[in-house]
Amino acid sequence: MKNILTALLVLVEVFLIAVVLLQSGRKAGLSGAIAGGAETFFGKNKARSFEGKLQRWTKISAVLFIVIAVVLAILE
Repeated sequence: MKNILTALLVLVEVFLIAVVLLQSGRKAGLSGAIAGGAETFFGKNKARSFEGKLQRWTKISAVLFIVIAVVLAILE
């Protein structure tokens, strides 16, 4: 059981690192150049965009990482 959870933890770690690195910074792109004006215009469909999906995947993988790490710590 511990071996399976450890392997799953490593996979979630790698996925979390990849998802975080794929995201752009807050000041990057058009919204940083216009100082947030474009953010309010494009904010309606942000959840449907690729950036919105990356943010959702980041949250899910972070929660999985924490849960698996706590379970492994309890099993020790």
